[in-house]
Amino acid sequence: MGSIGVPELIIIFVVALIVFGPRKLPELGKSLGKGLAEFRRASNELKATLEEEVRAIESDSPSTSHNETESKSSSKSAEVNVDVH
Repeated sequence: MGSIGVPELIIIFVVALIVFGPRKLPELGKSLGKGLAEFRRASNELKATLEEEVRAIESDSPSTSHNETESKSSSKSAEVNVDVH
């Protein structure tokens, strides 16, 4: 499937003009524009929120891994000390 070209847009416009009439077409265009702008805004907000959550998770992960490594080494050294005595 290809993208919509100029001939297709003209056909769509003519059909919309016939179906909705010349008086309703500007209202329809305005409503469509507002709807697309709202969708774009909501999409950008969702994208920003997801990126923020990913950054928060990534910044928490190294410190968590580091703490787990420290606790594992501490328990291993405690086991070694117990075994030596």
